[in-house]
Amino acid sequence: MDAPAAAAATATATLAATAPRAGVRVRVRSGDAAARAVVEAKLIIAGLRPAETPEPSPQDVLVAVGDTVEAAIGACRPGLPGGHERLLVVADVLSRTGALQALRVGARALVLSAEATPERLAATVHAAHRGEGRLSHLALARLLDGSPEPSRTGRKAGAPKLTGRQLEVLRLMADGHGNEAIAATLSCSKHTVKNVIYELMGQLQVRNRAHAVAYAVRTGLI
Repeated sequence: MDAPAAAAATATATLAATAPRAGVRVRVRSGDAAARAVVEAKLIIAGLRPAETPEPSPQDVLVAVGDTVEAAIGACRPGLPGGHERLLVVADVLSRTGALQALRVGARALVLSAEATPERLAATVHAAHRGEGRLSHLALARLLDGSPEPSRTGRKAGAPKLTGRQLEVLRLMADGHGNEAIAATLSCSKHTVKNVIYELMGQLQVRNRAHAVAYAVRTGLI
């Protein structure tokens, strides 16, 4: 393919990726105007312009945004009396209580804010519109973990103190991302990600990635 044809193909692909998707209407609700604006901007990048009309439709995908799952869901009330069939929750912090509450009100998906790229949001919105459910590995771990809830402000006694970058990598590992995806999400090199994971393994004294995630969930690090 010559250069002009390649450029035309690239432009066509870009337009197709960013064009509004017919039949999918999304609404964003949040008690935090800044957090809502960030999610709306990502949706627009992905070609999903949030609806601005006053009358909601049962076919809408409702995106609830908050620092916790509970806060995100609270921003949608009283619009969730019996659950919302197309509810997507985006939150900074995920707890077992929050994950259970989201499922009780009919949430189709839970996404951590740190992982909410335009591409992932778009894919999750379309899945919710089709009636499909998407639960991150971390959400599933929280639901299956029978230990007491970690505090919002810190780790359990005896758990090592990790840096912000280490926690970010650990959360992405918990959701099943490989090194390349983690590097892209955090805008760093794969070499940096490998170094952070190597440091994590030593600091947590774990054998592998799965052991690291299990340890982190059990001790309240994530």
